[in-house]
Amino acid sequence: MTWIDRALLFSPYDFAAVALLVAAWMWIGWRIDNPAPGKPSVTALMADFRRIWMVQMVTRQPRMFDAQLVANMRQSTAFFASTSMIAIGGALALFGNTERLAGVANDLAIGSAPAVVWEIKILITLLFLSNAFLKFVWAHRLFGYCAVLMAAVPNDPEDALAYPRAGQAAEVCITAARSFNKGLRAIYFALAAVAWMLGPVALILATLATLALLYRREFASHSRGVLLTIPPDTQS
Repeated sequence: MTWIDRALLFSPYDFAAVALLVAAWMWIGWRIDNPAPGKPSVTALMADFRRIWMVQMVTRQPRMFDAQLVANMRQSTAFFASTSMIAIGGALALFGNTERLAGVANDLAIGSAPAVVWEIKILITLLFLSNAFLKFVWAHRLFGYCAVLMAAVPNDPEDALAYPRAGQAAEVCITAARSFNKGLRAIYFALAAVAWMLGPVALILATLATLALLYRREFASHSRGVLLTIPPDTQS
């Protein structure tokens, strides 16, 4: 069976649903990393707080608190990377057993499509999971770089290299967090892609729900309001 034959197994609604899924994933990622000047995302606000963190670290003695924070971040990325690997393994196992999946779908009246259709639907989810795994692995490594840079910051705030080194650590930490967030978004859309098993309409609804969820958390959440609030003793 050629790729043209495989493509003919899907309706125009399927192609539109997948296009919407990919477009939504790319757009929300771009909007979060490039917000409008007057409406910063939570990710952009946290990037500023990470820079402030590294400035405060220069004069903090000892720096055990900072080291523990970076260690916790590395543990989080390692956890999600291993979870992504487990999910990838499950998808690959399902990928090799699509005949049974097609039978189950037929019994549940989901559809009577051939096995190759289910394989392609699983492949979309698998691609998102693979992207998430790669982002988490890179974030884990970057947080390691950040720890080394933090250790290289001189203990003396009067040292000419103290704040420049802290600035380097902050930028690497921001890059690591950005990669981590991209991995999380890929998992969100991988879950949305699973809805394609129920048909293109389900995929469209799941994509829109995921897009709305991510937009709300970045631009209309309570946590964003807290980050934008200036402490009372500094408003003057």
